[in-house]
Amino acid sequence: MEEAKGVVKHVLLAKFKDDTTPEQIEQLIKGYANLVNLIPPMKAFHWGKDVSIENLHQGFTHVFESTFESTEGISEYIAHPAHVEFANLFLPSLDKVIVFDYKPTIVRC
Repeated sequence: MEEAKGVVKHVLLAKFKDDTTPEQIEQLIKGYANLVNLIPPMKAFHWGKDVSIENLHQGFTHVFESTFESTEGISEYIAHPAHVEFANLFLPSLDKVIVFDYKPTIVRC
């Protein structure tokens, strides 16, 4: 196994509050995606909704994954004014949230 060089993934699992409308969720997702244009160490952004048939999601409905060049890049992202402003809009709309940062490991067989 080999750790991917210089890449760190930032994963956020979310469950939106019941009173958050689909239109509000769409706007929040667009705002989240736009951070990749505003924060230089944020290299990529992906998101999706749970489609698992195993029913192990524990109520989480959405996943957001950002790619950074380093753990220092995540620190810069967290402190960046654009992230702080967005987080102040995003987090109050969530009922549940988990954040997990990791360095991907490549398995070669």
